[in-house]
Amino acid sequence: MLLSEFDFPFDSSLIASKPVEPRDQARLLVVDRGAGRFFHRRVLDLPSLLKPGDLVVVNDTKVMAARLNGRKQPGGRQVDVLFVKDLGGGIWEVLLKGRFQPGDAIELTSQTRAVIVERGESRTTVRVESPRPFQEVMREIGRMPLPPYIKREPTAEDRTWYQTLFARQEGAVAAPTAGLHFTDRLLASLREHGVMLATVTLHVGPATFRPVTVERIEDHSMGAEWIEVSVETAELLRRTKAAGGRVVAVGTTVVRALESAADPNGTVRPFRGETELFIVPGYRFRAVDILMTNFHLPRTTLLMLVSAFAGVERMRAAYQEAINERYRLYSYGDAMLIR
Repeated sequence: MLLSEFDFPFDSSLIASKPVEPRDQARLLVVDRGAGRFFHRRVLDLPSLLKPGDLVVVNDTKVMAARLNGRKQPGGRQVDVLFVKDLGGGIWEVLLKGRFQPGDAIELTSQTRAVIVERGESRTTVRVESPRPFQEVMREIGRMPLPPYIKREPTAEDRTWYQTLFARQEGAVAAPTAGLHFTDRLLASLREHGVMLATVTLHVGPATFRPVTVERIEDHSMGAEWIEVSVETAELLRRTKAAGGRVVAVGTTVVRALESAADPNGTVRPFRGETELFIVPGYRFRAVDILMTNFHLPRTTLLMLVSAFAGVERMRAAYQEAINERYRLYSYGDAMLIR
């Protein structure tokens, strides 16, 4: 398929700069694949849209306060560094702009600095030198890595807003945004309706947001992200399917985690490691029955995955419906449920 086929309807005035409060009052566009119809609900209505015995699967990754300001040494120029991945031994993969070469240092605090180890087109790594654990430094002085389409600086509120209720495993540089809508009262309502909950981990990294620049989307290289599907979650999935329940993936990251861990027959096995799974139209889904997701930017791998699940033209129509109805878009925006 061609990249231009994913130029979906878009209105920049609808990009949300903060979430609704309470979170479960976000709007929910229900896409009924069987009937080919759209319904307008709220996220709090989710339990009534599911059935007893269904299993909701969420991503428990935790967003790091991974964006730090520093000064390049020598020179003293101010730079912005996004710490992407802990490679162990004090080495981190980072994203930063400007001219750097191995040996250059970025002063983060009076006692903490990052020294360039590798600077290439595909990757930059640094060695962090600090008398304190760097995660402590990051939590103390780092900022939440809001996506660039949110045209403001991160605030103290974003440390709560840009974190899901399920956040446990620190390691992401972006939130699994569909999970941002969940509240304690929504979880209680799901339980009352006989809907179960399970977790997986996918640490959202640059691979998810890497721009697609090739004409044929099949030529795009997804890049690796770390996932974990536990023994307990795999067993819950097995029991759900055996009893005729449906698997509801909350977000594209959950889809990629479950589909990466599924065997050809659709059985999800315990898995711990990296995935480079790139889901595009034509993909045969093995594990996921229903998808809850936020709205995504045109020409992105996220939009391609959602289109693979629901069909390109159906999704194009759904996005036009959302624009017409003035849904709020992207990370802090509204959601859709594709069933």
